[in-house]
Amino acid sequence: MTTIRLRRSGGRNEPYYQVVVADSRRARNGRCLEQLGHYAPRGSKSFAIDRERLAFWVQRGARLSRTVAELVARHPAPTEAPAASAAPAAQG
Repeated sequence: MTTIRLRRSGGRNEPYYQVVVADSRRARNGRCLEQLGHYAPRGSKSFAIDRERLAFWVQRGARLSRTVAELVARHPAPTEAPAASAAPAAQG
């Protein structure tokens, strides 16, 4: 089964995680099929994920780990700002 989960990297007491698609039978830091994003829980607590690729893998049966599901729910996709009108408003 394919799982979307975190792969740990970084140093001691400075964890950094990569959001990856991997076979659930592989080791936590083993080979992955694709890297989708990253999560840095310390400092700026940044989280980024390619949501198009996430949807692609979920559509093909990949299951999210509990932690990744919580991170995705906690950081909703940014809404696109409305596009500025092509023609400036007439003054007069």
